[in-house]
Amino acid sequence: MMIASPAGLPVLGPVERKVTYRLYPSKTVRDELFRTRWVHCFLWNLALEERRRAWKEEKRRIGFVEQCRWLTELRSRSALLASINAQSAQVTLKRLDLAFQAFFRRVRQGEKPGCPRFKQAGRFSGFGFKQHEGDWRLLARERSAHLKLRLSGIGEIPIRGKARTPREPRTCEIFLSGGRWHASVTMRCRPAREHGCGAEAFDLGTERFLTSARLEPGKSEPDVSEVANPRHLRKALKKLRKLGRTISRKMEAAIRKHGKRKGFRISKRLRKQYELLARMHAKVANVRKDFLHKQSAAMVRRSGLLITEELEPKRMTASARGSRENPGKRVRQKAGLNREILDASFGAFGAMVGYKAEEAGIGYLEAQARTLKPSQRCHRCGGVVKKTLGDRWHGCACGASCHRDENSALGLLDWGLAKWEKDHGFAFPGPKVVVCGKEWTGTDPCVEREALAGWNLAAGWKSASRAYSGETARREARNSIPEPSGLDGVVHCFFLKSSF
Repeated sequence: MMIASPAGLPVLGPVERKVTYRLYPSKTVRDELFRTRWVHCFLWNLALEERRRAWKEEKRRIGFVEQCRWLTELRSRSALLASINAQSAQVTLKRLDLAFQAFFRRVRQGEKPGCPRFKQAGRFSGFGFKQHEGDWRLLARERSAHLKLRLSGIGEIPIRGKARTPREPRTCEIFLSGGRWHASVTMRCRPAREHGCGAEAFDLGTERFLTSARLEPGKSEPDVSEVANPRHLRKALKKLRKLGRTISRKMEAAIRKHGKRKGFRISKRLRKQYELLARMHAKVANVRKDFLHKQSAAMVRRSGLLITEELEPKRMTASARGSRENPGKRVRQKAGLNREILDASFGAFGAMVGYKAEEAGIGYLEAQARTLKPSQRCHRCGGVVKKTLGDRWHGCACGASCHRDENSALGLLDWGLAKWEKDHGFAFPGPKVVVCGKEWTGTDPCVEREALAGWNLAAGWKSASRAYSGETARREARNSIPEPSGLDGVVHCFFLKSSF
């Protein structure tokens, strides 16, 4: 369990976290949400047309500030644009400005430009609000544990959801997903999590979602465990394919009826099928996200150091189709493998473990897979035993014999412990010392952050009143605290050179 530092400082400083709430609007409010989204989409297309016109006719770039002045003039003449919140309209203009900034950056770097495009209302993501208690507000509901959301120009909407660390609401984004309205609220908070004291290395895969090797303090041999791959997409694939064929058949009938492949009228039945398909995909995504959150939270809760390999899902899921001159081989098999890799969501899981480890204040190490080669390297002797993707068992001349993923997890654990000792100067979990009557270890980040914030742990006083953070705190702490000569019952911050 996480122990608070003697000074009561949080493990992580103020950060911004997003919380998603489900909206339950009435029919009147729901119609107003759709109308507001349409107006924002109209404003996006109008602002994009103005930027293109200025460049085509005058060879002049329009920035965000100039378009805000243009919007103020336009709102005085247009009742439609004046019907939406002015600050919310500026959020849409800011999104367009960021899209153009990314476009110019890709042009400078020689990448595929991807110029911002005009959008249909059905493909417009949503709209946002800036100022809490001004443009929007979270309100308590009587006789309910949930809240209400008041939006300027729209009204009050019952919502459901819960922030893990509620604090100061900053911005709000309203969007439609899977036929349901949601609100993504950005909150500035100081998150903190419980953590354990063991070292755990894990390997991700498609046969098994996760194989971990966990070493508890005081033990010489790690415990190996595995988590089965739930394969969320595969379970729903049969229904998704059947629904996709139904939609394709109805679309071909509509195309034949209207005689054109674009701009044809969509019937109510076809629109219902589209909505059903969106809800099915949203359900699969929600179940997958819930599974990833639970697994990452449990891993952080029981560990003090997490080790894994740095994966590149984009490179791993590259198509094997090839070109017309050099066609690829086993294209369908590679497509099935890519689908399983994307369904397992290696990148999303790694990101979740990373930020939750930061909130808990524990170590998180990623090995370079191309250099270490954990799947090929024997965890016992260190020799490289080459394997194909079909080889699921590791066998080495030294006598090691185990599953491929288990060998990878054990190798990552050995690498992580060696790197920890090399970087910190002592073996994980580090020596125990006594501070203010409490037991601490060199792995506890509260001790390091305490010293970085200017606290003398032995004397219990603060060296400066101003706040310390980032590289400034690290540099001043390293310069002000002398190198240790040993442990004499009072902590010496010899682990200040470490960095989480």
